[in-house]
Amino acid sequence: MLNQEQNLKRDLGFWPAISLVVGVVIGSGVFVKPGTVLDYVGGNTSMALLAWLLTGLLTLAAGLTIAELCARIPKTGGLYIYLEEVYGRFSGFISGWVQNVIYQPALIGAMGLYFGILVASYFKLGGSWHLYIGMGTVIFLAVVNSLGVKYGGMIQVVTTAAKLIPIVLIAVFGLMYGSGDIFSASTAGGSKEGLGAAMLAAMFAYDGWIASASAAGEMRNPAKILPKAISIGLLVIIVSYLAVNMALIHIMPASQIQALGENAAGTAAGILFGEAGHQLIDIGIIISIFGGLNGKILSYPRISFAMANDRLLPGARFLSCVHAKFGTPVWAIAFQIVLAILFMVLSNPDRLSEIAIFAIFIFYIQAFVAIFLLRKRKPEWIKQKENYRVPFYPVTPILAIIGSVFVVLSMLTHDLEGAVITIIITLAGLPIYWWMNRKQEVSA
Repeated sequence: MLNQEQNLKRDLGFWPAISLVVGVVIGSGVFVKPGTVLDYVGGNTSMALLAWLLTGLLTLAAGLTIAELCARIPKTGGLYIYLEEVYGRFSGFISGWVQNVIYQPALIGAMGLYFGILVASYFKLGGSWHLYIGMGTVIFLAVVNSLGVKYGGMIQVVTTAAKLIPIVLIAVFGLMYGSGDIFSASTAGGSKEGLGAAMLAAMFAYDGWIASASAAGEMRNPAKILPKAISIGLLVIIVSYLAVNMALIHIMPASQIQALGENAAGTAAGILFGEAGHQLIDIGIIISIFGGLNGKILSYPRISFAMANDRLLPGARFLSCVHAKFGTPVWAIAFQIVLAILFMVLSNPDRLSEIAIFAIFIFYIQAFVAIFLLRKRKPEWIKQKENYRVPFYPVTPILAIIGSVFVVLSMLTHDLEGAVITIIITLAGLPIYWWMNRKQEVSA
């Protein structure tokens, strides 16, 4: 490995880490996906809430499992580094390749588009304004995070605190003053694609928690900070999501939530607080998405940096560069932003989010299995009380594996075309891997 990671500044402490988990995950999903989830279960509110709960429990099991990998391997690169350490160079490359060219830019692009749509709607701008606003915001945050991780961390702490305001207000006042039937309401409309598709849609709202692991090399004590940040952050998120969805159903009929789509939360705020309240909550939701987007741009390019540091990406010499003054991987950030903007131009946010989820869950399964392998290879870890260990082992990682397989199979059933495209792009990485290895052998 090149000797660049030591040049990264370790400026992230516990609160920025936990705000990274909460801030990256709570972005647009909790506000834009309730209608989609309801649509997929035919407007059945009990099934919709079950989808949110099961997806949250799956995410918590996954987070608790990955946290042990974070503690054992506290390096910049997250999932890419974990799979490389456990399975070898090839597995690490394939996971990193998919994260670099599909998962990360697709999610940044999807969130940028959601942000642009809501801002354009707020200011009543038509045409392609949502695209230009989304792209401009992505570029702006890329510049901020290039100037230093502490600036991106500051934005993350502030926006995480701010984004909890609309969630708390909608949840508390919606549950207090709503009058609708929460658990047994249903509509005749909707695509009725089933619980699996609904969980796949909800997974976008929960995904992103592993982003904090990607920035481990910039944390002061990642072995201790990461497990706590992931565990506490995910518990906060599960409670928040269930409360918001129950409040929305309590305030409005399921059919109205389905019809309103990404505008459902704002409309609910208008019912609760009047037009002025509607405007304030809309601003809070926009800030929430802004913070989630910032967290992704802060953390995701660290995968490109880690792979380039291992000489496994074309242009590795540039992508592994750390800015002498700012201490950030500036070219890795630029690389991810260019791909994200390309996705924004070519696709829509819902399709991007679902393809991204399918792509990453294939490798999540490998990571969950890795816990069993590491415990067998290095059993001394669990004998030391100060080390983090996944609770309720082996039940927790087994549940994470079963749930992840379910998500992958749901994608194959729900969007076979998207799954095939993802697999083709994954396989396209094989000649890149062969070429980069060949270059290293020649230069050795």
